[in-house]
Amino acid sequence: MFMAYFSLSGCDDAGSDANSSDASDHLVVYCAHDSIYSEEILNRFTKETGIDIDIRFDTEATKSLGLVQSIIAEAEHPRCDVFWNNEILGTLDLAERGLLHAYQSPNADRIPAKFKSTDSTWTGFGGRLRLYIINTNKMEASPESVEEALTGDLSQMAVAKPLYGTTLTQYALMWSEMGGDAVKEWYQQRTKQGWKIVQGNAVVKNLVASGVCEFGWTDTDDYFLAVDDKQPVAMLPIRTEGGQTICIPNTVAIVKGTEQESASQQLVDFLLSPEIELALANSRSRQVPLGTVDETKLPEQVKQLQEWAAEGVPLEGLLKARNECLDWLKEEFLQ
Repeated sequence: MFMAYFSLSGCDDAGSDANSSDASDHLVVYCAHDSIYSEEILNRFTKETGIDIDIRFDTEATKSLGLVQSIIAEAEHPRCDVFWNNEILGTLDLAERGLLHAYQSPNADRIPAKFKSTDSTWTGFGGRLRLYIINTNKMEASPESVEEALTGDLSQMAVAKPLYGTTLTQYALMWSEMGGDAVKEWYQQRTKQGWKIVQGNAVVKNLVASGVCEFGWTDTDDYFLAVDDKQPVAMLPIRTEGGQTICIPNTVAIVKGTEQESASQQLVDFLLSPEIELALANSRSRQVPLGTVDETKLPEQVKQLQEWAAEGVPLEGLLKARNECLDWLKEEFLQ
């Protein structure tokens, strides 16, 4: 599979900083967050510390799974020092396999417990929310309208194929709460109602924003791209059976076996800082700070999302449900 590599070189005067590392420091970072947002942040780290970074991005086709599979395949001879994942399930998989190195960052103290591991192998930051995107020219953006629409013909509803990404996380949560048999029955019923299963969340956003579909499931980052394009869309949070929202954080972890432990810790501290959460919040993706930040520097749209993120269901215990659900989904979509 194709993976893109980018190298970020430090500035000549960065080594004069009191916190700078030795010039021999060099990190390999596997990054699943979109390069248009993450590359600038990693470049900023290099400028501030003098630590060079080689970045390996994922692809839209493989999502973060390609990077997770690479870390697993390279376990005997790790190439990756730090894994910046844009979701959590793959990170849980790596932690379960013993492939992550525990590190308690001082900046992790500002992150709520439900967004970090109990054994310090990973920490979440900058979350996205699962939501309904609604074309306001086609239907009213209210919970009642959505509930009514879900009872009838769903040919005007679009959802992403749930084999990867945040849609898989949503399915895994349903599997955990409802049980496998109930999820299969629910899925068959939705399929009979005619919902459109498409390649990804961005496609869902495009179909709803253009009016081809009335509503669908997507993430906040895709939703705000439609908002910025001045499309007639509104959002409502998707809620679990227990009434909680689904807030999916970025996660950062040090890969077990790294030979750059000190530099890796510096990058983890950097990514978990309030400044980086604010940078993600002010990007086009509007990612939600999970820890405390200066509220005056947050966009108004993100302040609304903070309330929903605070209601997010804990995700750390999802791995078993994810594995069982994914086995079934592969039977549905890959055979």
